[in-house]
Amino acid sequence: MAMKITSENFETEVIESNEPVLLDFWAEWCAPCRMLGPVIDEIADENKDIKVGKVNVDEEPQLSTMFDVSAIPTLVCFKGGKAVGKIIGVQNKSEILKMVADSNGN
Repeated sequence: MAMKITSENFETEVIESNEPVLLDFWAEWCAPCRMLGPVIDEIADENKDIKVGKVNVDEEPQLSTMFDVSAIPTLVCFKGGKAVGKIIGVQNKSEILKMVADSNGN
């Protein structure tokens, strides 16, 4: 299951993380986000070497602004505390994992 990322835990869970981080920027009212949710949770459950989190854009607008999230769902990959990859829209699991691998030099 993906963890909830907020402005309060962002520094610790994302910036200071030793492993790659995949963030899903989403909203409850967004149908494509709800379609992608189970895929994100699957990735979290199956890939213990990736930290996976979800950012509710309605609850955390400052994080959305910080990473230029203008459409949801948006997935952002972090490595070493920096955003290194970004894709917008519903993607299949293999495309998301490819983005994470490519962003992390694997």
